[in-house]
Amino acid sequence: MSELLSGVCTAIGAATGVPFNTCDTCTVHGGDISAASVIADGARRYFLKVQPAHRFDMFAAEAAGLAELAAADAVRVPQAVCHGVAGGRAFLVLEALSLDGRGDAAELGRQLAQLHRVSAAGFGGQHDNWIGSTAQQNGWMDDWIAFWHERRLGVQLRLARENGHGGALQRDGATLLDRLDGLFAGYRPRPSLLHGDLWGGNHGYLGDGTPVIFDPAVYFGDRECDLAMTELFGGFAPAFHAAYREAWPPDPGYRVRRTLYNLYHVLNHANMFGGGYAAQAQRMTRELLAELG
Repeated sequence: MSELLSGVCTAIGAATGVPFNTCDTCTVHGGDISAASVIADGARRYFLKVQPAHRFDMFAAEAAGLAELAAADAVRVPQAVCHGVAGGRAFLVLEALSLDGRGDAAELGRQLAQLHRVSAAGFGGQHDNWIGSTAQQNGWMDDWIAFWHERRLGVQLRLARENGHGGALQRDGATLLDRLDGLFAGYRPRPSLLHGDLWGGNHGYLGDGTPVIFDPAVYFGDRECDLAMTELFGGFAPAFHAAYREAWPPDPGYRVRRTLYNLYHVLNHANMFGGGYAAQAQRMTRELLAELG
């Protein structure tokens, strides 16, 4: 057994009170950030995520986010069992869930609305975390527009400049930051507990149809942020959107702010992966400026 697996087994035993000696590992494909596998000892199965040791804080933040979502008692999430460092690698052990691509999408819409009704005194969170492999700042602020300017969009634009994405993107991005107030006329969101990274690949269903969400980037923000990302890459059934709208209709200005909130994620993809995401971000920025007139 490798030093990593030995350390993981020891940590699972300490966390559960029952010794765990893995006899089977199966690599899981599909994630962009962490190496993943399912480990088993014949009686129990766990989902294991692995990163370089310096990414330990990423897993600590993910475990904390899952615990916060679980405490809301709105949507099912996998339980974080333990996390640590072994064999020069950081690891996170989660409850292993057998997930399908189809289930009760309408129930997920209702449950997400319930999650979003969990509020706080301000915008942000107890801990910084990560959006993909990018650090995400969650220091508390009272003003949502200032939070989006300073903790979200402004950060991604600075990273884009450092990564060589300049020119019109930076020029128009700076103008958009200066005019953010214009996208919030008559609208002041309350802080909602957010999943924070709710694209189609971060949800699934148990065999009985129960919805599950995972791989969060939790903070308190405008609920429209989660809604917008469910539309960015697709993957959510129409029944999900209809049920959410029935449970808690979005503000009429959501149609425009959806582009603003998804711009954050497209810029993050440009910063992580390059490719055509920077050009997409520039087009989205122009669309928002056109709305502002």
